Amino acid sequence: MISTERIQPNVVTVADMDAADALNLINEAEEYKHGKKAELTRPAYAANLFFENSTRTKTSFQMAEMKLGIHVMQFEAGTSSVKKGESLYDTVKTMESIGVDVAVIRHPENEYYRDLIKHPGLKIGIANGGDGSGQHPSQCMLDMMTIHEEFGNFTGLRVLIIGDLAHSRVAHSNAMMLNRLGAEVYFAGPQEWYDDELAQYGTFGDLDELLPQMDVVNLLRVQNERLSGVENGAFDAEKYHEQYGLTHKRYSKMKRGAIIMHPAPVNRGVEIDSDLVEAPNSRIFRQMQNGVFVRMAILSRILRYKGIM
Repeated sequence: MISTERIQPNVVTVADMDAADALNLINEAEEYKHGKKAELTRPAYAANLFFENSTRTKTSFQMAEMKLGIHVMQFEAGTSSVKKGESLYDTVKTMESIGVDVAVIRHPENEYYRDLIKHPGLKIGIANGGDGSGQHPSQCMLDMMTIHEEFGNFTGLRVLIIGDLAHSRVAHSNAMMLNRLGAEVYFAGPQEWYDDELAQYGTFGDLDELLPQMDVVNLLRVQNERLSGVENGAFDAEKYHEQYGLTHKRYSKMKRGAIIMHPAPVNRGVEIDSDLVEAPNSRIFRQMQNGVFVRMAILSRILRYKGIM
């Protein structure tokens, strides 16, 4: 049971979570995975406001909402009043006004949630489904759950995050939380895609030197949609795979018992050889499964704050 002191009105960034808070959320997610049932004090309503494309996060939140017994309001950004110039605040306030309790939001603007959660007139709960290249708290916590499920703890685990570090909200969220939970964090990939901000959480190094020592190999998608036109034009997928991808040769050098993770969607043959996506050491689809239960725990935290659970 989450203590009243840790219940939150919004879940928007892992920066708001300490290690105990994160473990509390992981434990509840694991309880849901093992059959825990939710009990609502009244009907609850959610709207999923996705202003960027998504398969896993959006459908995972939808499944989490259905499993919790939450009614889901349909919303499509492409046919909404956003196209008429409506502000994000007014869209969210509209959802609140018609009775929605929780808004799950994915938005291309970094920290879009800051103005929303500090606005005194807004009482709806906010769950961040990803903001630009900033934070992705639910992806981070499903990754933490997957690691915890595998190893039982984080202290002393060596985790290597590989790839498009500069544009990845997963890299920033995971590095921050892994550091707080006691893991040793390392980074590899193209030097030009390294973000100096990550130095506070771990060490950047050579992929082939680091790989055999790692317990967790966390691959990142190359985010072509966030690259400049020049970067995109110069990107060579085959060369990237050779230099930074998880090939069969690199897979054979991984530490015994080490696991492979990737937030997906996977660019097969770029970040990883296609047939390694479902290799014995891969936990990529397990991550997706765990995402439902983590998102149930996130929504539960918000509903408890509102007195609906």
